[in-house]
Parts: sequence; structure tokens; C-alpha cells
Amino acid sequence: MNGGHDLGGMHGFGPIEREADEPWFHAPWERRAFGLTLAMGASGAWNLDMSRHARESLPPGEYLTSSYYEIWTKGVERLVTRLGLVSEAELKAGAALSPPAPIPRVLRAADVAAALARGGPTERPAAHPARYAQGDAVVTRVTHPPGHIRLPRYARGKRGTVELVHGVHVFPDTNAHGQGEEPQWLYTVRFSGLELWGEEADPEVVVSIDAWESYLEPA
Repeated sequence: MNGGHDLGGMHGFGPIEREADEPWFHAPWERRAFGLTLAMGASGAWNLDMSRHARESLPPGEYLTSSYYEIWTKGVERLVTRLGLVSEAELKAGAALSPPAPIPRVLRAADVAAALARGGPTERPAAHPARYAQGDAVVTRVTHPPGHIRLPRYARGKRGTVELVHGVHVFPDTNAHGQGEEPQWLYTVRFSGLELWGEEADPEVVVSIDAWESYLEPA
């Protein structure tokens, strides 16, 4: 889906401002938003790709005028209401109005460090050999699906070179919509700035993108 989150290569949004010695959180509510997002992700009510898609599918105007953790919070709000864990009335009231809905798991405070250290591995066994190898020339597909996709708009229909072969990983485009993991081979593909943005680009710029096998065709 081509949403407000997909800004690579677009003009008019100004430079990325880097903050010296930037703190992890700029306000206490951001710390709570981060914790809530992780806790709900660990609950098993949804997966990582569903969480990412909930944020990226916010209306572009809302996405672009929200701060980083505002976007995270809005993503959680979308998911809990969609799954019937919280009602719209409860969101407005800021409090529970009915008994809590059951969730598969509860992340206890004592288990947070171990859960974060364990992470959520996405690598899966290979069902067939990789189609591409390091050094192969490939072209990314031109596609504009209405659902989730991890291939940026600016890198579609572009020629690149396979840098790394990462093994087989969960395919986010199906996983985000509850259609199963459908694991695929995952590659890092390197593109020149000239290929991505034309002759006006800095000739020394290169961009590497992780791309699933179904995004690629032989060059």
C-alpha cells in the first residue's frame, strides 16, 4: 500500500533533523506508549506485521502530523478496537467500561528482560533453494497492492545487485493480514542513487534494501 509512511525520495518534507545526545524518550508518556506497544505485541493478540501495518495505514494527513510515539499509540488503538479488546466508548472515557476481554498471553514485569532478549525470530526452514545468489543482477517488480508491502515505492522497477542472502523469513505482506507466514527467501539488494533517482542524484550514493524473493525478477 502506498501510504503516508512511504516518503523515500520525495521532496518537500525538509531535512531529517538529528538531535545531539537524543534521549530515548522525550516525555514520560512516550515511555508508556513504548511499553504498552511491546506488552500488547507479546500478548499474542496480533503479530509484528499487523502492528506495523496498523501504523502505516493511518490516513496520510494524520500520519504526517503525528509524532513517532503518537503513531505507535494510534496503531495500538486501531488494533484493540478492531479485535474487540477495547470499545470506542472506552477509548473516549480512558477507562474500562466492561470486564476485560481475554488475550492469549500476559507479559509480566519480571519477564520483560528475558522476552526482549529472546526477541521474535522470523527465520524459517527452507522449502526450496534460493533463486538468487550474491552478485546476481535483479529487477524489483512494479506493484501497488492495497495491503501491506515492505518494498518502498521509490525502489520499484529498479535494477540492483544481490549483496546478501539472509535465508528464509516470514513474508510480512501475508502475515500482516492474518493470511499465514508464507515464508520466502530474503535478500539484501544494493542500488545506486542514479538508478533510484536519476541523473540528479549524487553518483556516490548507494542504498541497500531488504527484499523478499517475490519482489524480484532476474535482470
